[in-house]
Amino acid sequence: MDRRAFIGALGGGLLAAPLAAEAQQAAKIFRIGYLALNPTPHFQEAFRQGLHDLGYVEGRNLVIEDRDAERKFERLPALAAELVALKVDVIVASGTPAALATKQATRTLPIVFTAVADPVTSRLVTSLAQPGGNVTGLSVLAPELVGKCLEQLKQAIPAVSRVAVLWHPGAMGERTDKDMLKAAEVAAQALGVRLQFLEARGPADFDRAFSEMTRARADALTVLTSSMLFGQRRRLVNLAAKNRLPAVYPWREGVDAGGLMAYGPDLADLLRRAATYVDKILTGTQPGDLPVEQPTKFELVINLKTAKVLGLTIPQSLLLRADQVIE
Repeated sequence: MDRRAFIGALGGGLLAAPLAAEAQQAAKIFRIGYLALNPTPHFQEAFRQGLHDLGYVEGRNLVIEDRDAERKFERLPALAAELVALKVDVIVASGTPAALATKQATRTLPIVFTAVADPVTSRLVTSLAQPGGNVTGLSVLAPELVGKCLEQLKQAIPAVSRVAVLWHPGAMGERTDKDMLKAAEVAAQALGVRLQFLEARGPADFDRAFSEMTRARADALTVLTSSMLFGQRRRLVNLAAKNRLPAVYPWREGVDAGGLMAYGPDLADLLRRAATYVDKILTGTQPGDLPVEQPTKFELVINLKTAKVLGLTIPQSLLLRADQVIE
């Protein structure tokens, strides 16, 4: 080989090396598992949009393995195990039940939870500031939210004196359930209202619960957060309308379905934020080093069309504070 050919070959080899490395890096396709108890397309879309904004494109450098338990709690462990067996890079668990099932399925694969009521008392993490282990994510501060919902309801209907509280036993774990019920009692005492606690372990309990509310002459209803109740929000809204009960929900989707009012964090935004946690983990950060994020912005949404149907006049002072008023 003459000198010029040798130099050309050497130069070509040096040039090819970084190009090959770039091609290898570009060929990396990340696999994300997404586990949820019930189908919520706009949440999944929010998560995908968050990833897209960070440069991830499905089919190019990203594959998302969706697993939906179709509102059946008993399916979550098997679906979580399925994602672990696929050896995905990160598992995103939407809601407390999905997060608990995923943590039980793996102690090594990174887990990012979203919309978890209380990750410490649920024993998902050791602390919010230093989660430790393979789990981190975003909380919704459910116990604190209970009292705030009651406050907004009382301000909307000052004459309210008896409020039905619909809750789902076991949905958030025993400790968190107790904290939410205690928060409701403390807020009710401060607001001068009486509470009627009603359990709903599944949709089959709804008719009985609303019959009991009617018999007890409840003035209004507050719904505590749970994946099951969220998934059944349209039926709850219809039952509240049928029984002429003004209701406050901890998610704006309850108002979008026709409910009177809602106060809580933007859940779709939590899913978009979850994408940033996934990105940090994919680029080398350990989940246990990422502090659990708590919501800093809460939305107050009021449906004036529903108020009119119920014959209610919402105080102007509350309407002015609302983030959105549906007319």
